[in-house]
Amino acid sequence: MSRLTIGWVALPLFAGFAVYLIPRLARPLALAAALASAVYATLLFLREVPLSLGLLDRFGVTLLLDPLSGFFIFTNALVTAAVILYCWDTGKSAFFYTQLTILHGSVNAAFACADFMSLYVALEVISIAAFLLVAYPRSDCSIWVGLRYLFVSNTAMLFYLMGAVLVYQANHSFAYVGLSRAPLEAIALIFLGLLVKGGVFVAGLWLPLTHSESESPVSALLSGVVVKAGIYPLMRCALLLPEIDPMVRVFGVGTALLGVAYAVFEKDTKRLLAFSTISQLGFVLAAPEVGGFYALTHGMVKSSLFLLAGNLPSRSFKELQQVPIRRSLWIALAIASFSISGFPLLSGFGAKVLTMKSLLPWQVVGMNLAAVGTAIAFAKFIFLPHRQFPPDSQSQPLKPGFWAAMLVLLGGLVLANAVYYEAYTVENVVKPLLIIGIAWIAHKLIFRQANVKLPRTAEKFEHLIGGMSLMLILVFWMVFAWVAN
Repeated sequence: MSRLTIGWVALPLFAGFAVYLIPRLARPLALAAALASAVYATLLFLREVPLSLGLLDRFGVTLLLDPLSGFFIFTNALVTAAVILYCWDTGKSAFFYTQLTILHGSVNAAFACADFMSLYVALEVISIAAFLLVAYPRSDCSIWVGLRYLFVSNTAMLFYLMGAVLVYQANHSFAYVGLSRAPLEAIALIFLGLLVKGGVFVAGLWLPLTHSESESPVSALLSGVVVKAGIYPLMRCALLLPEIDPMVRVFGVGTALLGVAYAVFEKDTKRLLAFSTISQLGFVLAAPEVGGFYALTHGMVKSSLFLLAGNLPSRSFKELQQVPIRRSLWIALAIASFSISGFPLLSGFGAKVLTMKSLLPWQVVGMNLAAVGTAIAFAKFIFLPHRQFPPDSQSQPLKPGFWAAMLVLLGGLVLANAVYYEAYTVENVVKPLLIIGIAWIAHKLIFRQANVKLPRTAEKFEHLIGGMSLMLILVFWMVFAWVAN
């Protein structure tokens, strides 16, 4: 298993560089790397004990692979495969597939490593590959959005690197477990870097513009897997170090409420999805011990929704409510929206039930409010008008690989429903149905007519950096008030 693991980590990077030598094999190589990750994740689920590897010595790479990392790696595999299928006949260049494959490999590395220096390298490679994918259209807007993402990300990683150095100074090792013996400043600095990178709470307000203005396949990758490379280490640290767990849970609840508060008032489809991503990351962090399953479900839902949004005739809900959309698109939109709302028969139901059962008492009210808000936000998609178009209709044609991608993602939502089949009790089924019912009534009576436009001041570039400073003060205060006691 050790050699297999090293080969699996290296495979996407070799495949990515091989594409430059054999451009015509760009798509098969990229798809093969994603499928290999799916197979490897399945092997992790079948192992009875976690796999721990220490390469080189205490200065070297530490890997920890267990079912938690298996969920994240499987998410990366499914989302990457779906995006490749979606882009298959769209004329994307070998450069696009190279960056996509390198991004896939570096995200895998972030899910596998258990030391701060290896994680730093993986996150920096992710930043560069993501920037090149965001800027791929070479338009002024895409280049600016990409540079903005790169600057914010690299600034955050400077704080992270200072924290990693403090961990090494205290332990002569970069391993995650050394965080408990490191100075409290190290926890605050590392947390800030990961919170920004993962798009958590106000540190994640760079995310709506980046995810909404990227091409739909890139948005699917960013929301489906890339941001999870930032929150996965937070979950891993919370599980390894009990004193970190309360902080992660607090940020989980705060993030879930902040994201959904924006999403329910948003009038733009892609921005709604981006704010929902912030909120759903909060659900993953709110219960770190079961967050892997929620991350898998969210990855499939959000990737499918971004790909669907890219095929709608407009981004504006106001315009979409005036002209019926194609019924086949609406059915796919409804399946994904039902899943994220927690409707039974889809994996979102089991993921929400499992998360809600793992909450601490003080989290319950906040997370239930976030669940109601999620159902309100996605009622906007469910209640869009739709009709069957005749075969010779002049409506916008779908991408050739669109339905293959939907089969992977929406089919995954149905199959993953079996992961937590114990959720199907009368009590567990009734509660989400009540939440969805209340949310739909609120949508019809209040939010559909509401004309509230939330300010975007906090999303401005200069305010993102200022917000990062305020977050650092908040994290320092939390660390000294919480962990020190």
